[in-house]
Amino acid sequence: MSSVKVRFAPSPTGKIHVGNVRAALLNWLFARKEGGVFMLRSDDTDQARSTKEFEGGIFRDLAWLGLEHQEFARQSERFDLYDQAARWLKDQNLLYPCYESAEELDRKRKLQRARGLPPVYDRAALDLTSEQRSDYESEGRRPHWRFKLSQLPVSWEDLIRGSVTVDTAAVSDPVLIREDGQYLYTLPSCVDDVDLGITHVIRGEDHVTNTATQVELFRRLISFNGDGAMPSFAHHSLLVGADGQGLSKRLGSLSIDALRAQGIEPQAITSFLARLGTSDPVSPHTDIDDLVEGFSFSKMGRAPARFDLDEMKQLNAKILHETPFANVADRLKSMAVNEDLWESVKGNIEKLSDAADWLAVVHGEIEPVIGDKPYTDEAAAFVPDDLDESSWATLVEQLKDKTGRKGKQLFMPLRLALTGQEHGPDMSVLFRMIGAEKARARLQGKRA
Repeated sequence: MSSVKVRFAPSPTGKIHVGNVRAALLNWLFARKEGGVFMLRSDDTDQARSTKEFEGGIFRDLAWLGLEHQEFARQSERFDLYDQAARWLKDQNLLYPCYESAEELDRKRKLQRARGLPPVYDRAALDLTSEQRSDYESEGRRPHWRFKLSQLPVSWEDLIRGSVTVDTAAVSDPVLIREDGQYLYTLPSCVDDVDLGITHVIRGEDHVTNTATQVELFRRLISFNGDGAMPSFAHHSLLVGADGQGLSKRLGSLSIDALRAQGIEPQAITSFLARLGTSDPVSPHTDIDDLVEGFSFSKMGRAPARFDLDEMKQLNAKILHETPFANVADRLKSMAVNEDLWESVKGNIEKLSDAADWLAVVHGEIEPVIGDKPYTDEAAAFVPDDLDESSWATLVEQLKDKTGRKGKQLFMPLRLALTGQEHGPDMSVLFRMIGAEKARARLQGKRA
């Protein structure tokens, strides 16, 4: 059996968006390719902002996308482990209390920048005496706790970026526990990765510097735990918009919930995100498992991956054009769209709900678009009582012989009168479905 185990660890403080899902998908594809385990971990240590509603939404969105997990953990149920690790780090003098306020830290950073120095924490708290600490606490100050870095270079072989080295002397000792006692991301995440046996951490390149500090914390936690191993790391490029600008201000409209509401199919999202930023072309895949075979970190580029919603919509249309009725029968049934209509119109839709629009064209009432009434009146006289799929070709041939018209002059007035649209599915099928009575009425300019 494969020893690969990865995790997708969203915080249930909002809806997941395309950036989150790309990270989840890359983890899922790697686990599936290696025959490993894909874990979902709910990073809900922020009890004030985390909700069961958001957590449930994450479950639904991932399931809808086909990203099923094999294991699940919830951080709010694991505080005892974090408390044990924190106590041990304190005992080892690796976690030290700091009493500066946010305003004081901000002033320090500004002074350092003014002197041309990097805004790195100066470790002043390490020099505090017990008496000074007591004085601060008597003032009502509560400490935040920082992890003491080695201030040495940290190196690893990144599965996407290659050899990476970060000098932790140029990095502030990270805050692991806030003044109110709440754990920040780093400590619970590292404790869980060690305890749950995560072998590979796959995430965005904005975490590269964080990884250096976490490598040092991992080493300490593995020593504390008595077993475990350092995970491997892969840092993928981030998404930007089609204009090259960041997506941060648009992520609300790019949540999975919002995309689903726009009629984007899950296969379009996974097909698009799996190949974005890789050397492989984006192409439609109706089965997510088809994406597994071609997955490789070696194909992933370092440049930001450009996310274009219009391109995703085009891919969505291509997927629907290839989708058999059986795959969407339940959803189409709620629209009263049968297999005959689906197979006739699917090549001309951009989203599934468009099929219902064509159902309305066929069986509902439309306002005909009449631009040449003598011609369409003449066409109405040629409509037979019983229509089949050869009736359209017969009608067109008769009109061609009678009027001498060709091309658009022959076809377009008929299509506009019968459907109200300049473009659409094959008229031989639509003509039969519309029926003789409606067809005559529409050709004569009557609402029918």
